[in-house]
Amino acid sequence: MLGAIDAWTLDPAEAVGQADLVVLCMPVSLIGPWMGRIAKYLKPGAIVTDVGSTKAAICEAGTRAIRPPAHFVGSHPMAGSEKKGVSVARAELFEGATCIVTPTAGTDSGAAETVAAFWKGLGCRIACHDPETHDKLVALVSHLPHAVAAAVVAVQSEASLALHGKGFLDATRIAGGDPELWRDIFMENRGNLIESIDRLADELARLSLILQANDPAAVQHWLETRAKTRLEM
Repeated sequence: MLGAIDAWTLDPAEAVGQADLVVLCMPVSLIGPWMGRIAKYLKPGAIVTDVGSTKAAICEAGTRAIRPPAHFVGSHPMAGSEKKGVSVARAELFEGATCIVTPTAGTDSGAAETVAAFWKGLGCRIACHDPETHDKLVALVSHLPHAVAAAVVAVQSEASLALHGKGFLDATRIAGGDPELWRDIFMENRGNLIESIDRLADELARLSLILQANDPAAVQHWLETRAKTRLEM
């Protein structure tokens, strides 16, 4: 036994009936349905949050399903890796990570403060955005990089892969993530992801034009400005 949990149950009523705080950790396509399953078992004052990588649809479902005197507050800790399973769990996973809390106009302020305090207690920095803004920003900073990593793998040949170095492994690490989990994320946030892909295509087209112009100074400037941004993070 790994001792990873203190108790377990497959009964929603038993799982949440006495809970002050419920954290739903599952693929984004399942979070809404599970809120519907547990809603009637929540005690007055109970708070439900989640760790989903998309927020607009989840927060809409939470608002419908979780009604006062219980409360729903969306959240998204920006932590994790391409690996899955309890065997790769890390106690320090959330230390220094950003957690985005996504209250809506109807969110109970006390419940939102409790959720923020929970994530702070695990070591997170807290950012607050409405669900729609969250989805736009995270499409750029999380969902697009995953798509790009997968695309970079896709354009390789057997011969080029045989020559890979650490840079290639670093740049494509997240492409090894769970395809089913990321399928749901991509589909849930597909509009924002499409816009992000288009922005990246424009930027790559800009670099292509600079290269076609055979302009070393412009190439260096393009690289320097991006390197400065990355080094300041």
